[in-house]
Amino acid sequence: MGDVTTPATYNQALRTVKRPDPVAVGTIVWLGSEVMFFAGLFAIYFTLRSTSPGLWAEMTAKLNVPYAFVNTIILVLSSVTCQLGVFAAERFQPYTNKSNKRWQRWGMVPWFYLTFIMGAIFVSGQVWEYAQLVTEGMPITANSYASAFYLTTGFHALHVTGGLIAFLLVIGRAYAVKNFGRKEMTTSIVVSYYWHFVDVVWIALFAVIYFIK
Repeated sequence: MGDVTTPATYNQALRTVKRPDPVAVGTIVWLGSEVMFFAGLFAIYFTLRSTSPGLWAEMTAKLNVPYAFVNTIILVLSSVTCQLGVFAAERFQPYTNKSNKRWQRWGMVPWFYLTFIMGAIFVSGQVWEYAQLVTEGMPITANSYASAFYLTTGFHALHVTGGLIAFLLVIGRAYAVKNFGRKEMTTSIVVSYYWHFVDVVWIALFAVIYFIK
């Protein structure tokens, strides 16, 4: 006779099925809506370029491309440190462990601290760039290009600032719990999804704003 499925074995089979984490799924769905939001901002830029090419050329000449490129590199590298922090979280290692291999010694918390610092440098760099552009005669009220530039990059800066706050919350939670478990690991992964998203969006913004003349 073949194996008979009993309620006990059926329930056991259900428990072994791997289901996607609802928090991660919800975050991905929300990021999908954010994609649409930034798509609208991109549309503003391309419309402006097609309707006012002279204004576009005049205003883009004021942008400091090398400075923005360095700032972009900092943000991209912060995505690397963020992912290293996620790898540490997946090892359930919130803090530094000198007994591990050299590349595994740092835990999630120090990697996320480093990511936070790099993200803060990026936002500070954007604020400094705004100040320089204003002194060069490009305030937000100067023309349609200036309004589009500040709104687009400003909304992105707000998203980066939200990510920085999320990193602090994850770090604080790591300190608050006695045992770093699966919930803490999932939280760190979800935050990394968001951080990688704002990095990718900025790379696209950087290409559109600073390279398309």
